[in-house]
Amino acid sequence: MTKPKVAFFDFASCEGDQLQIANLEEKLLELLEHVEVVSFREVMKEHSDDYDIAFIEGSCTREADEARLKKIRSNAKIVVAIGACATIAGINALKNTRPLDQVRKEVYGDNAKWYETYAARPIDAVITVDFKLHGCPIRGDEFLALCKALLTGQKFVVPDYPVCAECKLAENVCVFEKGMTCVGPVTRAGCGACCVTQGAVCWGCRGLVDDPNKNAHKEVLDKYGLKAEEVMNKFNLYFAYQGGPK
Repeated sequence: MTKPKVAFFDFASCEGDQLQIANLEEKLLELLEHVEVVSFREVMKEHSDDYDIAFIEGSCTREADEARLKKIRSNAKIVVAIGACATIAGINALKNTRPLDQVRKEVYGDNAKWYETYAARPIDAVITVDFKLHGCPIRGDEFLALCKALLTGQKFVVPDYPVCAECKLAENVCVFEKGMTCVGPVTRAGCGACCVTQGAVCWGCRGLVDDPNKNAHKEVLDKYGLKAEEVMNKFNLYFAYQGGPK
């Protein structure tokens, strides 16, 4: 039986999602018994445009990126966006909240005109994406679960309920009770509330749930005497492309 051919591609990103995959170590070796990796710049120098499944990390930040994305889409039977930058434009979309010319000058100085750039956008704003792996970075176990689903024809389910549900399962004390703010009430679960469990807050790296209960989130803010303006910096960190709760 011929193994499906897999390729990994990177656009504007830190490439941390691909490192998560490389760090699977023994589990990655087990996966390689069932797939053939033909392109993966993080771990190999070989490259082939003959692949069945394309995993794409990073957001589209240049017009030139669009042609490359469309070529990948035309070659692949299945396209998977991996990580926050690819699924929701991620931190790169922070520049979308400010005048682009100003951002270009701050980054490139007097050489700004030499560099092509435009508002950051997720991969599915340019091409059709078949599956999304959310997070910053993605979870290795979720990547393996998707691969298993693709290889066996099973359905891959992405949670569509807020992180708050996982916080309760983890028996975490709500960060609002600790005087902190959090976007967990409108953020897609699937991370196991790992950030809150480790003593931080949810910043929203998995993006908004499909139908966020904005009224409920407002009620939480009202309960703790907070205004939306006070937490907009947290919304903007990952929700800049999606717009955040209005």
